Amino acid sequence: MRRFLLTVIALVAALGAVAQPWDRTLRADYIFSGTDKTAQIAVSSLSSFDTWAGRRVNMDEVPLRGNGQICMTDAASGKVLYRMSFSTLFQEWQATEEATRTARAFQNVFLLPMPAAPVNITVELYDLKGAPAASLTHPVDPSDILIRPTGTQPPQTVDIHRGGSYADCIDIVMVPEGYDAFQMDLFLEDCAKAWQSFVSHEPFGSRQDSFNVYAVLIPSNDRGVSVPREGDWKDTAVSSHFDTFYSDRYLTTLQLFKLHDLLAGLPYEHIIILANSKTYGGGGIYNSYELTAAHHTNFAPVVVHEFGHSFAGLADEYYYDDQYTEYYYPGIEPWEPNITTMADFPSKWEDLMNLPGVGLFEGGGYQSKGVWRPASNCRMNTNTHPDFCPVCQRAISRMIDFYTVKNE
Repeated sequence: MRRFLLTVIALVAALGAVAQPWDRTLRADYIFSGTDKTAQIAVSSLSSFDTWAGRRVNMDEVPLRGNGQICMTDAASGKVLYRMSFSTLFQEWQATEEATRTARAFQNVFLLPMPAAPVNITVELYDLKGAPAASLTHPVDPSDILIRPTGTQPPQTVDIHRGGSYADCIDIVMVPEGYDAFQMDLFLEDCAKAWQSFVSHEPFGSRQDSFNVYAVLIPSNDRGVSVPREGDWKDTAVSSHFDTFYSDRYLTTLQLFKLHDLLAGLPYEHIIILANSKTYGGGGIYNSYELTAAHHTNFAPVVVHEFGHSFAGLADEYYYDDQYTEYYYPGIEPWEPNITTMADFPSKWEDLMNLPGVGLFEGGGYQSKGVWRPASNCRMNTNTHPDFCPVCQRAISRMIDFYTVKNE
């Protein structure tokens, strides 16, 4: 009888380990490549490090469709263990003129809970109309000897805000770009300014204890960031540069493997990169990272705006109609919660139309026609507006809840 009980206990423990793999992080690196009309996905490498700082609720769901999704399923049962939606620079590049005449490859990194038994991982990319554009399914065995252990010497961090344990909170790392070893105090001052800007906006102010924010002390060899149009290339921590896709103010890094190498071993989910630059620029990619010039006069509003992209999946609410390809099409409802083509408006903010300031204002998502935003002005529209509109506030609150509160 005792042997039977021990067997049952061991079986229950094993099943629980498969369902709740909380002890380590599996980092999956991919290359996304193609042209404006083609897309391929390839595994680059797998690695792991101690701790899992990702969400521990709603593991088998996604809050937004995104421009792509990654899904981990138990190989034996097919049970979904983890899902995440995302966007990528590769997919943005596919909408540029350059993509019509050449093929390019982009790095992408996803952090997953390390499973206790073999799994299958599926990565899918969607085109601008939401249709599948590429898909890859590959097996992962956690006992694979080629999964490289990393993170044994994580970089030094300083707490900017501590809401609780990394297991219970949304964990953000702030990374210095273009600050040398003598400028770490300046970087910490900029981190504090960024966080103060966040908490001056709702719902971050009232939900601040849902977050942990860490400053990562990683110096660069050079000060400042690269500006290719001026022939000025710097040796910096994450190799960022202006002129992404030949757009002057688009400041990004394409070196995601390098970025995550620097962070290995830290408890992190979301990344905010602060650039030591006075030049206006930055970018935010949903569930990838945001990068913002920390010494421009509009740093405070911009760092919050870009986090609206990278954390909450909010769309830009301004327009200029000079992009090479339209991002939104009639009859197809955008997945971003703060714009609509009216294809499925009830799924957006129809229930908030009775609130002051909420309505339908044509122009958003870079298009003056055919896309509507919920407010005449908002933090996702201009740097001068002091607040997120009610629709964006709700979207951010829902995202915070998704990470921290189990759906019933």
